[in-house]
Amino acid sequence: AFILALVMNFGSYWFSDKIVLAIYRAQEISQRDDPELYGLVQQLADRAGLPMPRVFMIPQESPNAFATGRNPEHAVVAVTYGLRQLMTREELAGVLAHELSHVKNRDILIGSIAATLAGAVMILAHMAQWAAIFGFGGRDDDEGGGGGVIGLLLTAILAPIAATLIQLAISRSREYLADSTGAHILGHPEPLARALAKLGRAGRQLPMEANPATAHMFIVNPFSGRSLSTLF
Repeated sequence: AFILALVMNFGSYWFSDKIVLAIYRAQEISQRDDPELYGLVQQLADRAGLPMPRVFMIPQESPNAFATGRNPEHAVVAVTYGLRQLMTREELAGVLAHELSHVKNRDILIGSIAATLAGAVMILAHMAQWAAIFGFGGRDDDEGGGGGVIGLLLTAILAPIAATLIQLAISRSREYLADSTGAHILGHPEPLARALAKLGRAGRQLPMEANPATAHMFIVNPFSGRSLSTLF
């Protein structure tokens, strides 16, 4: 189960930028396409000591943003059309600083490790579930054989929950660190704080059409418009 999870997550880690950008039909933009947005990313990347990432625009009205890429040299920052229209220059800089912080702090790598471990637990849970369905795990000549089936069922139910909680806890800690690092890159926290408040309000009114498998990547939960911090 661990090897299978490792292979799947290695693939998603190596090709994460291409996969996610294709899902959301994101279009790469140049300095000529949007001088202000491109210039802000370039300026903030310089402040953070990062190579210039590729910049993408997602054609959705709901305001949101994410960063991906396996390392700073292959980083991508993507914002939705709605975010670009909603934010002032300072607030946009706050959001971009937050996303660049994920690149600087190697959060893609940390998330991939967490996903590998959680994926292994979930695969083992599914194996236990099928074993329980087909009667494996208990001996016919053992009076307590039914306990093995119950144990397998509990494993099948609880293990995925535990794995998900581990992922969420790590994701949350990295989000708080990105807030802190983003504020340091900007020099002050006010623009990011205002941007997060705006994103929460706008996201509730206009939830994003998102793939559940990528929801954790966005700065605001695309399904509820609430910050993911509400989970913990």
